[in-house]
Amino acid sequence: MTETSYLSSVRASYDAVAVDYARLVSADLAEKPLDRAMLAAFAEYVRDDAGGGGRAVADLGCGPGRVTAHLDGLGVRAFGVDLSPAMVAVARRSYPGLRFEVGSMAALDVADGVLGGVLAWYSTVHTPPSELPGLFAEFARVLAPGGHLLIAFKAGEEQQLPQDEAPGRVRLEHAYGHPVGLDVYRTPPGLIAELLAGAGLTEVARLVREAAADEKSRQGFLLARKG
Repeated sequence: MTETSYLSSVRASYDAVAVDYARLVSADLAEKPLDRAMLAAFAEYVRDDAGGGGRAVADLGCGPGRVTAHLDGLGVRAFGVDLSPAMVAVARRSYPGLRFEVGSMAALDVADGVLGGVLAWYSTVHTPPSELPGLFAEFARVLAPGGHLLIAFKAGEEQQLPQDEAPGRVRLEHAYGHPVGLDVYRTPPGLIAELLAGAGLTEVARLVREAAADEKSRQGFLLARKG
């Protein structure tokens, strides 16, 4: 996928909010046991089914690196990739023992079939639904057979038509104390599963939970396996 205007907006927006974003979300996992449970299950699948944990896991759209570090604490050999240089700089300062790279999850600098796992923790929420098939194909490309993907996303209603992006889209002009220019998409879990299947990733489990106090929509999690 070539660089598009939405990717440029995402990069610029997260460069602007990086330091404040890292501070404001630093404790969010501690307050969300179901989120931690999905990450724990993902880590266990990766360790058991993809070479005993020997293969690396990419945290794509890693932001300030807190979830990458959480995976590392679960015994997974994780590294982070993010479009925003400012976010990567924060991650490197916060977790100097882990690897973080600037890059696009739409065009990864990773060889075919080498990763034991891919994590997309809310990192696709700014991606227009029409772009998701290409993105999921890239995730599948870098996964080894038997590797796993965990995607967390803002859950939309199942009756939302795939070709109609408007009902699930929210425009953000201000976030984390800064002006931004971001579209946020709420995507039906069924559509996520369908598009992953089209990329050769088979659903293993899904969870949809109600919004927490700091959230405005239900949250979805889908675990899938390649091959």
